[in-house]
Amino acid sequence: MTYTASIEDQLGAAVHQNPALSKTGALERVFSHLFQGLVYAQIWEDPVADMQALQIGPEDQMVCIASGGCNVMSYLTANPASITAVDLSPAHIALLRLKLAGAERIGDFDTFYRFFGKANHAANVGVYDRVVAPHLDGETRGYWEGGTLLRRRISLFERTIYHHGLLGRFIGGIHVVGRLAGVNFREFVRCSTLEAQRAFFGSHVDPLFDRWIVMRLAQQRASLFGLGIPPAQYDKLAADGGGDVIPVLRERIRKLMCDFPVSENYFAWQAFARGYAPDEPRSVPPYLERGQFETVKANARRVRAHNRSLIDLLASLPDGSRDVYVLLDAQDWMTDDQLANLWAEITRTARPGARVLFRTGGINDILPGRVAPDLLGHWKYDAKASAKATADDRSAIYGAVHLYRMANG
Repeated sequence: MTYTASIEDQLGAAVHQNPALSKTGALERVFSHLFQGLVYAQIWEDPVADMQALQIGPEDQMVCIASGGCNVMSYLTANPASITAVDLSPAHIALLRLKLAGAERIGDFDTFYRFFGKANHAANVGVYDRVVAPHLDGETRGYWEGGTLLRRRISLFERTIYHHGLLGRFIGGIHVVGRLAGVNFREFVRCSTLEAQRAFFGSHVDPLFDRWIVMRLAQQRASLFGLGIPPAQYDKLAADGGGDVIPVLRERIRKLMCDFPVSENYFAWQAFARGYAPDEPRSVPPYLERGQFETVKANARRVRAHNRSLIDLLASLPDGSRDVYVLLDAQDWMTDDQLANLWAEITRTARPGARVLFRTGGINDILPGRVAPDLLGHWKYDAKASAKATADDRSAIYGAVHLYRMANG
C-alpha cells in the first residue's frame, strides 16, 4: 500500500505537538514514522465491553477507528446496518480489508480460524493466493504481496502475525526480560483459578516493577511506543501515578492478571502465551468464535475501510447520518483545537440517540474544560455505563472507558 504524503501529513498533525528539534518533538516524529507500519495485529480494546455499553442495534450506522480490525469485525456480530472504519496506518487498513475479504470468501470456519486465529500455518499463504487475493482491491493486494525480495508480507500469516508489528515485538521483548529475571510468563495461562493467578502475579510479576532495569526502561517514553503510546499519552499515564508511570503499569498489569479468569481473557493469552488458547472452547475475539462465523460472513459487506483521518472522514458525511462512534484512545493524542473540530463533526453528523465511546490512558475524562461547554452540552456523560465498561474491559491497559449519549436521545 502506498504511503502518500497526505497520510504522512495527517499522522504528523495527529502526533506532532512539539518542535522537531526538541527531545519530545523528535520522539513524536519517530513514533509517527513507526505508525505508518503495522502496530497492532490484534486491537487491545475489549469489544464485548464496547458492545454491552453501546447496545448496537440493526439500524445503527457506525463510525470506528480500525486499528487492527478485530473490533470492527467483532461489531458485525451485533448486526449493525453499516460500519465506516478509518485509520491513519495504511497497514491497519490493509489488515482490516484482508479480514473482511477472508470472512466473505473463505468457505469454512476451520480454515478461517487457521488463517486469522492461529495465523501460523504454511497453508494460509495458499488460501490467500487462491481464495482471497483475487477479491482484494489493488492497494491492499499490493501491500500484502509487497515486502522484501525474500518473502511477501502475507507470509506473516504462516509466521504468527501476532508476534509482529510494534505490539507483537514489544510483547516478545517483555518475555525476554522476564526470562532474564527467571520468570516464564507462559506458565501463567496454566492457572486454573483466580487465586492461582493472583499468587502468580504476587510472586513472579509484581516484584519485577521494583527492579532497577524495569524502572529505568519505564522512565523512557520511547519504551512504550510498542504499546502504541505516543509521548503525549505517556504523560497522561504518568500523571495518574503522580509523575511516575511505574505504579500505573503495575496496577494495569495486576488487573489483566488478577481480575478475570485467564480462560475467559484472550488478551491475557496474547500477552502471556503469545497466541490464543489451542483448544476449544477458548476465549477469542467474537469474530473468531465458531458460532459467529456465518454472521460475520453475511455482514462483512457492511464495512467500508478508509486510510484517512477520522475528522476528515466525518467532514465528508451528511448531517444527522450516524448513530455510534468508537474513537479508541485517539483523543489522548489531540490538541484542544483538534478535539473541538472532532466534536463539532460528531455533533453535526449524529442522529438523536447517538452514542460515543472512547478510552483514555489516564483515569479522568479529558473532555470537560477542553471542549467548549456549548458544544459538549449536546451530550450527556453516562457515568454508570462508563464505570461498568471500565470494570469489564479485559484488556486492562486503559485508565477508563467513557460513554457519551446525545442529550436529546
